[in-house]
Amino acid sequence: MRSRIGLARAVSFCPLTEGFTPVTKECSSAKPPTITGQTFYTTMQEIIQQVVALLIGSIPTLLLFIVLVVAYQLLVQGPLSRTLAVRRARTTGAIEEAHKAIAAAEAKTAEYAQKLRLARAEVFKVREARLQQWSQERDQALDVARKAAGERVAQAKTALLAEAEAARKTLLAGADQLAEQVVRAVLPATAGGSR
Repeated sequence: MRSRIGLARAVSFCPLTEGFTPVTKECSSAKPPTITGQTFYTTMQEIIQQVVALLIGSIPTLLLFIVLVVAYQLLVQGPLSRTLAVRRARTTGAIEEAHKAIAAAEAKTAEYAQKLRLARAEVFKVREARLQQWSQERDQALDVARKAAGERVAQAKTALLAEAEAARKTLLAGADQLAEQVVRAVLPATAGGSR
C-alpha cells in the first residue's frame, strides 16, 4: 500500500518531457515551455495525428458496433417486432370478437325481453278475456236466477191472492151463517119468534 502511495506521489507532470514521469530535480525546477507559433503548430499537428490514429484505431470497433446493430435488427428486433405485431393483432382481434359477442348477447337479451313482454301481455289479455267471460256467465246466471225467482214470486203471489180470495169468500159465506147463529144465540126465542 505504501509503495503505491509513494509511487503516486513521486510521479507528476514534467514540462521538459511533456508527460508524466518520476519527479526529478530538473523537472521540479524547470519552467514550462512557452508556446510560440511554431510550437503551437507542431503541438496541433501532433494532436491531429493522435486523433487520426484514434479514429483509425476505432474503425474495427465502429465496424463491430455496426455489425452488432445489424445483427440485433435481424436477429432480435425484427422477430420481436413481428411477434409483438402478431400478438397485438390477436389481442385486438380477440377484443373485437369479445365486443361483437357482447353486442350479440345484448341484442339477444333485448329480443328475449321483448318476447317476454309480449308473452306477459298475451297472458294478461287471456286472463282479462277469461275474467270477462266468467263475469258475463255469472251475470247471465244471476239474470236467469232473478227471472226464475221473479216467476216463482209472481206464482206464489198469484196463489196467495187466490187463497186469500177463496178465504174471503169462505169467510163471507160463513159470516152470514155465523151472524145468524150469533143473533139466535144472543136474542132469546121470545123476542123474535120461533125457534
